[in-house]
This record gives sequence, C-alpha cells and structure tokens, in this order.
Amino acid sequence: MTYIVTPWKVSGDLDYDKIVKDFGLDIISENLLARIEKHAGELHPLLKRKVFFAHRDLDWILDEYEKDHRFFLYTGRGPSGQTHLGHMIPWFLTKWLQDKFGAELWFQMTDDEKFVFKDGLTLEQTKKLAYENALDVIALGFDEKKTKIFLDTEYAKTLYPQALKVAKRLTFSTAKATFGFSNESNVGEIFFTSVQSVPAFLPSVLKGKNIPCLIPHAVDQDPHFRVARDILPKLGYYKPASIQNKMLPGLKGGKMSASDEGSAVYTTDSPDTAKKRLMNSFTGGRDSIKEQREKGANYSICPIYYHYQQLFMPNDNALANLEQECKGGSILCGECKQRLAERVGKFLVEHQRKREKAKSQLEKFLVRD
Repeated sequence: MTYIVTPWKVSGDLDYDKIVKDFGLDIISENLLARIEKHAGELHPLLKRKVFFAHRDLDWILDEYEKDHRFFLYTGRGPSGQTHLGHMIPWFLTKWLQDKFGAELWFQMTDDEKFVFKDGLTLEQTKKLAYENALDVIALGFDEKKTKIFLDTEYAKTLYPQALKVAKRLTFSTAKATFGFSNESNVGEIFFTSVQSVPAFLPSVLKGKNIPCLIPHAVDQDPHFRVARDILPKLGYYKPASIQNKMLPGLKGGKMSASDEGSAVYTTDSPDTAKKRLMNSFTGGRDSIKEQREKGANYSICPIYYHYQQLFMPNDNALANLEQECKGGSILCGECKQRLAERVGKFLVEHQRKREKAKSQLEKFLVRD
C-alpha cells in the first residue's frame, strides 16, 4: 500500500525504510549512538529503542560539539488543538538534549500556519491554542534561561525580514514539488515554509556568527527542513541538522490527530478518560482468546505494544518481558492496555500538576517583538 507523508497529511502504511530512501535521510547508526552516549553519559530510551531512527548531519553536529562549537536546538508545534502524546515525542528528546548538552532551545508556535491551512480556525483561536500548548512544553521542565518560546504572529517583526530572504530564494516550482501545492493552494500556504525556516538560523543572525542547529522532529516535518537546508547556505548560514522520530499511530489506527479526539490521549485528559480511550484502542490481538493463547498476539502491528508501551515503560528488561508475554500468548490485550493505562494515568496526574504551575511561569519563557 502506498503512503502519504507531508507536514499536513499522513496516511497509509508507513514503511520507514522507504521513507528514509524517498526523503534522502540517513539511518542513525550504532556508531552515532555510541558517540552520543559518550558525551551524554547515557542514551535516552527513545534513541535506544529506535523511535528516533533517522537524521541529517547528526555526525556533523557531534563533530562541531567536539570542537567546542556548541549547537542550539529548534523544534515547535502547530497549534490546531490540545497537545496529545504524539506531539510530545520530539519534546521529550529535546529536553534531554538540552540537559545533556547545555543547549539553548528556540521553540516555534506556528499559529500563522494553522490559520492559513485549517478551515474554521481564526487567528484568535490559534493564538489561544499556542498559549495552551506552551504550558505543556514548560511542564516538561525546560530551562527557562535557555528556552525561548514564540508565536509567529507575535514575533513577526523579527521573523519576517529573515523569512523574506528565504522566500526570495524559493521558487514556486520547488514549493509545489516539495509540498504538493496546486493552483487552489492559498498564498499563505505557499509562503509559510519560509517562516518555518527562520528559527534554524535566527540565533546566528542575532549573535552575528554561525551557530550549528539541531532540529528534533517527527518525520512528517522533514520537507520544511529539506527546503531550509537547500537555501540557508546560499544566505551564508549552516545547513540545519535534524533527527527524526517515527509517528505515534492513532488509537484507531492511522495518524494520531489533534482534531479527532478518539484517536489520541491528550495532556488535559483525566486518567479515566485516557483509560477509556486506551481500552477501546486497536491492537494486534487475535480473533479469540483461545487463538491468542496458542499463537500469541501480532505485536508487530500493535500500536499499544510497539509504540505506546515503549514511551511509558522505562525499564528495558520489563519491555523485553512484555514482548515475550505478547508473543507467547500469556498476556491478553486487555491486560496489556490496563498496564499501560496505569502508567499513562500517573504521567497525566504529574504532568497536569506541572502544567498548572506553568501558568505562572509562561512569561519567563515567551519572547515577543
């Protein structure tokens, strides 16, 4: 089956080997993981478990770091709804990278993007959602002295002159080929990737010297940064490096969507609501208990085991034991979901406590013109 992966649409059966080939990415090698571990003292579970699976120029970032040329981090969020667990995967690794490498983070809230791409959303709504989403970012514990969160519409005086420099180098034919635009696409959609390129070199502009940039992101956002990597050297700046994670599938199958409540667990869900969503989710279970006891579940297609448990089970041995239970049929899907729901519920309680506290910290993180 064919698949579609763009910044605005993900569908079909995702073949990550094919995505690597089609996008021109590099697989994260064991050698690269060893280099990261050497500097960080450990490996994040999302790296060990290949949730982050591909990169562009991650080896160069480490080369520069070893020359004492420190990099900054850039990631973001398109605020079209409340934050769900899938949005947080890049943020988990970004927080770890900030802690381990002492990196500054520029976090972009693309309220303008969601306005021009999403029917029925006003600028007022996307701005409000951006502020809501920012609470989830802060709740993860980013360093307020090294983290700058901004809304595109509130930082436009700074962003726009730099976006124009990118836009002047970007042809419509390139944008059309990269993103699949048509004659019906509005002009805001066509221009937007120029804005998303800016944080990849903005610290270099502000500090008057080239600074390496590393962008942790879900693989569907890669087209934006392919454009940036092509254009930024023409403006005299480094190509941004990037590290890509696999997409967290929706609970119904397919992409997790902020606009389809049943497909996701949200950071604002109560533990009971999250449990209901998880207990009703798609799994790799067999047609009957008897068959599952005899053959085991098809864990390789099961989002609950293959994706969600990997996020919320920090102990590698426990995760390996769960795999054997699933393969051998000694655990049924309902029990597996129940275990996951308990872990997710504990995460949500603690995250929501920190999220509430973040309301009083918000202004310390925001930058505006």
